[in-house]
This record gives sequence, structure tokens and C-alpha cells, in this order.
Amino acid sequence: MTKPDLTGVSILILEDEVLLRKQIHSCLEKLGADVTSVESVERARKLAHDLSFDFALLDVNLPDGLGTDLLKEKAFSAATGVIIMTAQGGVDGAVEAMRLGALDYLAKPFDPLELPLVMSRVRRTKQSERLDEHQKSDSPRGTDGFFFGSALAPLHAQLDKILAADHRMQSGLPPVLIHGETGTGKTTIARWLHGNGPRARQPLVEINCSALPETLAESELFGHERGAFTDARTARMGLFEAANGGTLFLDELPSLSLPLQAKVLTVIEDQKIRRVGGNREIPVDVRIIAATNRDLKATVAAGDFREDLFHRLDLYRVEITPLRERGEDILRLAEALMDRLAKRHRLPRKPIHPAGCQSLLSYRWPGNVRELSHELERAIVFEENEELKFDKLHTIAVQPFPTQPTPLNPAANLVNTPVATLSASDDWFRPSFTFPQEGFALEEAINRLIHHALKQTGSNVSAAARLLGVSRDYVRYRLAGQKQPQEPGKDSPES
Repeated sequence: MTKPDLTGVSILILEDEVLLRKQIHSCLEKLGADVTSVESVERARKLAHDLSFDFALLDVNLPDGLGTDLLKEKAFSAATGVIIMTAQGGVDGAVEAMRLGALDYLAKPFDPLELPLVMSRVRRTKQSERLDEHQKSDSPRGTDGFFFGSALAPLHAQLDKILAADHRMQSGLPPVLIHGETGTGKTTIARWLHGNGPRARQPLVEINCSALPETLAESELFGHERGAFTDARTARMGLFEAANGGTLFLDELPSLSLPLQAKVLTVIEDQKIRRVGGNREIPVDVRIIAATNRDLKATVAAGDFREDLFHRLDLYRVEITPLRERGEDILRLAEALMDRLAKRHRLPRKPIHPAGCQSLLSYRWPGNVRELSHELERAIVFEENEELKFDKLHTIAVQPFPTQPTPLNPAANLVNTPVATLSASDDWFRPSFTFPQEGFALEEAINRLIHHALKQTGSNVSAAARLLGVSRDYVRYRLAGQKQPQEPGKDSPES
């Protein structure tokens, strides 16, 4: 049987029986825990106020009061798992303690070696609570599988090799880097890898790094101790801890600041995290899957991504082919998506007309699978024909872009700068756009996009750059009215 490891776990023991207190203290300390023992309610109350503990073991009846009084007073933070120790006759008191927030209890006398098992149960409960909290604030998870088809057969074979290695290793799994254009299915691949791997029964925590506010990102990822900053009234578990034993999916990882990237690298290397405001290291066993639509080599060259982190992530790199390069698989994927969408909307399944097949094959699909799914859903719901033709993919009339756009000026109040409504039916800012016969002003279109991104982000250049998928320097160049620099790693426009 594997010896329990409590390395880095902080535990408070409140027990007035000297022999039992020393016995428990010694047992837990040998397992690597950071143990503090006290004999009175008052001492425990003061320590709970000044320090944060992972666990608190509380006797009920003590010379100066009841251990359960600390629960009534909410002396411990929500991050502390409280376990009650009670004599056989005090089970009713233990039940009352659990009503007040204790997560488990032990009836005296007990073997101190039972404690690690109880703590494991409590830790899983705390993880589940933190995961529930995260998933309530996150977007709903799709459960549909990934369609590989013949075009992605090499990708499927590569993933099978990764899974075979994972099943051999079980623990200490190396990170996976998924690269692909927006909408190609990076998140679905991450779920597929987790769901088919050795950690399928463990947590999968998904984080969109580009959506994390910079001021809160470190606390969200690594947690914080009470008093770490102004609003930190209680200690809080981070998502690395919540994913312990499972998988952490970091979507758009390059959106994190360089200091946070360094902390992620440290977790990969050392398998330990440190909460904000904390001074102790907490062991975590987390499989990291990172995803991005950026050219990371170019991002490293631009100074926006750490080179050491890139090399550490680059062991298992998964490249997802864009939809436009998958040939006839587009039609097979469309059929599979149509089946799911028809079931979701409880509508009859419509066949695709040969002209519709040609439209699907000839369209460039800048939004990839996500755009295809939306276009199919629109057709199923709104097209009245017996067969789907997808005429609007290429035939929507557009209004020429204005020839005199408002010049970009960093000193201007960009929040109030007039910007054309992007949802108008005659606007070019849509996947179904086709070029007008009189031509199109690309430079002006880029300026307009930057205006819109700045307006959306309240003139925050860094946030606008993240929305646009370019570097801050690129946006600053455009704002300064200088000549457009060639984006690193970008291919020349297709003829």
C-alpha cells in the first residue's frame, strides 16, 4: 500500500489530551505535514485568525469551551477542511458540527493512520466545491466527440500514441500543446485526450486565459491566502489545486503575462504551486494541456511568450488542419453535425442539395468547424427548401467600405469614436462577406477593426491586441500612423 503523502499540507490540531495530541502530531508530521497543536479553544481561535490551514482537527469538549464554537463563529476560512474528533457518546455533537460546516468526524479512540484517509475524502470534497464554483461561471461544456475523418487520420494516430504513453506513465504526464486556427476544435481535442486517457475519472478544468482579468489571473490559477490583497477575506483554492490528479486545459495560454507564464513553467517543472500571499509550496499532480491559435515561434521572437516555456510545452505538439484543407471530409463532417443539430432542435433532417455541397466545398471557412456548425444550424432553422443549398454563403450583397475612415489618433477619445454598427445586414464584417466589384480598402478595414477593438476594451491597447490576435507593438504602430509592419510568422495573402 502506498504511504500517504501530506507534504506541504498545513494542519491545526485542537486537543486537550496531551498523549493523544502528541501522537496525532507525530504521525502527521512523519507524513510530511506542517502541524500546529494547541490545547485550548482560545489559542485555536487566535491561530485561525492569524493563519490559514488546509485542515483543522477539533476536539469537541475542552476546558475553556467547545471546539464547535469555532464553527459557529466561522473562525476558519472556506478553504479549511474541518474534521471533528469526538468520544463515542458525542456523535450527536459531531452531527451538529457537520451541520455547522465540518466535513467529517472521527469517533475516539481511533488510529491516527486513519487521518490521511479522512483528509483525502475532505480534500476531494473541497476540490469538487471549487470545480462547481468554476463551472457555474464558465460556459457550458459540449459533450460531442471530435470528427476526425480521413483528412485527420494522421492526427488521430498521433493522439493514440500520446494516449498509449499516458497509460504507461499514469502520473507525471508531460504537457500537450494544441495549435490550430480559431474554431478548428482545440477544446474538443483537449476533452477527447482527457476523456480517453488514464485520468478520465479525475477533474478536467478548462480556463480561457484570454478572458482572465490581468489583476485576478494569478489568484484564479494559484489561489490566495487570507489577507493577500484588499478583498481577500478568506483563503481560496486555485484552479491548479482544483485540478489536482486530473487535467488543466489552458486555452490561449499566450494571453497570460510573462510573469504568470514563468509561474506556469515552475508548476510544470516542480509540480508545486504557491498561493498568492502564501509562503508554503503545495504539491499538485496536474496534466497541462495548452492551446493557441498563434504562431508561438513568432510570439517568442516578438518577446510576448517565454522561450523556455515554449520548449517545455513542445514535447507533444498537436497541429489541427484548418477546415478548408480537409477536402471531401467537409461534407462528411457537415452530415455528422446536421444529425446532432436536428436532434437538438427536434427538426427533421434535411438533405444537402448538390449545389449546397459545392458551396460547402468552395467556401474558405475562416471560422472553421465553429462557423460550419453555425451555418448549418442557421440553414436547418431558417431555410424553407426541402434540400439545403446554402445560397447565402456567397451571394449576400455588400456595401462598399467608406473611402474616408476616421484617422486613428491615440490622443482621441476612442470610446466615443463613431464606429459603424457591425451587425448591420449590409456590413462586410461577416463570414458570408463577398468582395464588391469596385474593390475593397484593406488598410482602412484594418483601421476600422482596431477602432472597434479599442472601443470594446475601453481604449486598453493590450486587451485590444489580444482580441485582434496581434502584438501590442503592432497596435501601437497603427495608432501612431506608421507604416504597417509585417506580422511575424504571417503568410503573404493568397492570390
